[in-house]
Amino acid sequence: MVQLTATPQSALVDEPVQIRVTGLSPFQVVCLQASLTDEKQTLFRSEAYYKANEAGEVDLERDAALGGDYVGVHPMGLFWSLKPEKLLTRLMKRDVMNSPFQVQLQLFEPYFPVQYESARAPMASLTVERWYVAPGVTRIPVREGRLRGALFLPPGEGPFPGVIDLFGGTGGLLEFRASLLASHGFVSLALAYLAYDDLPTILEKVELDYFEEAVNFLLSHPKVFGTGLGIVSTSKGAEIGLSMAIHLKQITATVLINGPNFIIGNPHIYHGQIIQPAIFSIEYKSINALGFAEFYHMYTKSEIGISQSFLPIEKAQGHFLFIVGEEDKNLNSKVHAAQATEQLRRNGKNNWTLLSYPGAGHLIEPPYSPLCCASRIPFVVPTIHWGGEVIPHAAAQEHAWKEIQKFLRKHLIPGTTSQL
Repeated sequence: MVQLTATPQSALVDEPVQIRVTGLSPFQVVCLQASLTDEKQTLFRSEAYYKANEAGEVDLERDAALGGDYVGVHPMGLFWSLKPEKLLTRLMKRDVMNSPFQVQLQLFEPYFPVQYESARAPMASLTVERWYVAPGVTRIPVREGRLRGALFLPPGEGPFPGVIDLFGGTGGLLEFRASLLASHGFVSLALAYLAYDDLPTILEKVELDYFEEAVNFLLSHPKVFGTGLGIVSTSKGAEIGLSMAIHLKQITATVLINGPNFIIGNPHIYHGQIIQPAIFSIEYKSINALGFAEFYHMYTKSEIGISQSFLPIEKAQGHFLFIVGEEDKNLNSKVHAAQATEQLRRNGKNNWTLLSYPGAGHLIEPPYSPLCCASRIPFVVPTIHWGGEVIPHAAAQEHAWKEIQKFLRKHLIPGTTSQL
């Protein structure tokens, strides 16, 4: 009897699943398919072809996919190779607390997908639950003073390391990374700063006083170590995270994922001081063969030069973890991270680590998330090319997520050694 198993069948979305098939004929070729429907009813699918061994078994931890959405030994390939039926759709979980993503796994005999051949019934199927929050984690909506966001608390008395989570210019409130961080023992504040609740719809300026208010709010929580906070930040959020690390001495560990080392578009204001954005050269924007916009040369090719606009990163008191996707087509984050680390080095600083991933794109997310290589965002007219190649991008996400947690624990938990 053919059996399809997945272990564990219910787990956090960043945890691996072992998929096995038994009861096949020796050396039988089969097609494994995965599918899920997101909260907007967009269907995501993936498939891969495998050949059973002499015992009639397929084990994704051991056996190589022969074709489909990927080739080779990739135990979680069916998850990170999911592709949307509606193009230019990024898979994002909005309601992290109340429901998991339901991933349906199905096993088929291979058939050629033509219209006149009716789809066959699966040989076996099961559903895997992928949660964004662990049991015992609580979510508290934040509407404190000007602050808007969501606070996630791990189970237990604590104290725990505290982290502020910042995403980019898409706006709104994204909670999936903060909920996962809380699931791994961090008090995490998913902080909105644009297009959420009563916050400005358009970001005309970045008021660092707002983010300082968030720092003080989180540090005052009884479950948070009072010795300093961490930041995990992406894109525009990483620009803000860098500025926070420079101006706020309470920030002791800052993760910058594909961000600039200067200000883009909107001035930063701190206690009345105005820090102007860098000058860009729009003529270096490019459009690829699919019509997607690439902005990554607009600052690095500028004849005006932006070195005078580099943020004074050497003034930061804490530590930095730079995470770079070398195939980022939105920002030339590899160049910007190199500039920032060179600036630190020139000033006698060694308070940084750089992780640079060939083949990874702009949107480096938690492990096993599908690559989103292009999508639309509010207020930007063309579709943006984020870049990345599916297999190396998946490997980067898995490695970076572990390193982020190690880095935060090392620099946020009092008495922690570098042996983590």
